[in-house]
Amino acid sequence: MSLSLSLSLSLSLLRLHSSPHLSTSLLLPPSFCTPHFLVCRRRDASLSARCGLPTPHPAHYDGDDDTMRTSYDDDEEEEEGTLCSLVLPERWDVLGLGQAMVDFSGTVDDSFLRNLGLEKGTRKVVNHEERGRVLQAMDGCSYKAAAGGSLSNTLVALARLGSRSLKAPAINVAMTGSVGSDLLGGFYREKLRRANVQFLSAPIKDGTTGTVIVLTTPDAQRTMLAYQGTSSTINYDASLASAVSKTNILVVEGYLFELPDTIKTITMACEKARRNGALVAITASDVSCIERHFDDFWETIGNCVDLVFANGDEAKALCNFESKESAASAARYLSHFVPLVSVTDGPKGSYIGVKGEAVYIPPSPCVPVDTCGAGDAYASGILYGLLRGISDLRSIGTLAAKVAATVVGQQGTRLRISDAVQLAESFAFQLDSSSVGTDHISSV
Repeated sequence: MSLSLSLSLSLSLLRLHSSPHLSTSLLLPPSFCTPHFLVCRRRDASLSARCGLPTPHPAHYDGDDDTMRTSYDDDEEEEEGTLCSLVLPERWDVLGLGQAMVDFSGTVDDSFLRNLGLEKGTRKVVNHEERGRVLQAMDGCSYKAAAGGSLSNTLVALARLGSRSLKAPAINVAMTGSVGSDLLGGFYREKLRRANVQFLSAPIKDGTTGTVIVLTTPDAQRTMLAYQGTSSTINYDASLASAVSKTNILVVEGYLFELPDTIKTITMACEKARRNGALVAITASDVSCIERHFDDFWETIGNCVDLVFANGDEAKALCNFESKESAASAARYLSHFVPLVSVTDGPKGSYIGVKGEAVYIPPSPCVPVDTCGAGDAYASGILYGLLRGISDLRSIGTLAAKVAATVVGQQGTRLRISDAVQLAESFAFQLDSSSVGTDHISSV
């Protein structure tokens, strides 16, 4: 079966709403198809000045290689050994459209936040001067940097799950967005490339790459400061149009709706993807973002979207439900408008909404260490299952739950390469299965 015919059949099945009976089998043909760490070169004064970065404390330099490492670099040797080919594929299995932000993460005490007038546990957009003031205050502190972002977590996990298999070809993953021509932009592109995710957008000349400063206090609360920089504008240019026309699944990061100039780009990219036979997925990203841009979300969802990723609170915000409503109710409601809905509900499990019903997925057992990034990992599992042609919704959801549990059981938001290989091997037997299971339909 040709790829184009396979995609056509898959899309027809996924978009089918008219059947009076719920089918939990997608019948997608098989042919449809690190924790954060810092390796930071020692900076001279001019480099620090140009990037507005604090100078790392000398105690964090490691040996003779002029490199500063953090406690989360245990995946480095694996990642350094997985450089992807510079030969780009004819088509991408998944293309992400999202914010390209470099994360700076550090542990601080409450007095650090008080001295800077920051409210603990909040997320705030800051300007260039405010970012510089916070980073300057971090001078001498232990911190780490990473090619961050919710969408990049999902894309890296998917690339790692799909990188090695005896039964299926590698999954080709790419991302588009906006980075500057500065050093941080180069850092972001290179870190994704080393994780087998190609960043396709050219750097913007004289642009400044966006950053997110994540300050964690001893009580595990995170205070986030986002500097949009060049990442706040993504233009629909010939390069983006070409990439979108050559993908099987386009995933749009919901945080982009915070950027007024980018909403037009989202619309054009989604329409282009649909015209070229691709599935369109969207991540809900954040409750406050949904509340501020409710109409924009729904205009996109109603016109273009095949798959929604959300947690329970985000799904209820999209439904305009009160907090007392259940995640299952939100999944059922959204599935009247979108062919497939993925709603995670923390330790309670998750739901896959389809045709007005909610398929319950039990949580995968784990000892929680860090819940940050669980939803991103779950989304990668859903995408992996679809691309590998797994025919049963419960099997896809169970697979996604296992990926999420693996990330929750570690420190950091990125799925480690070794874990991805083990997970992919454990899922391999499902690739040959064409049976349709009987899913438990939640009546919650």
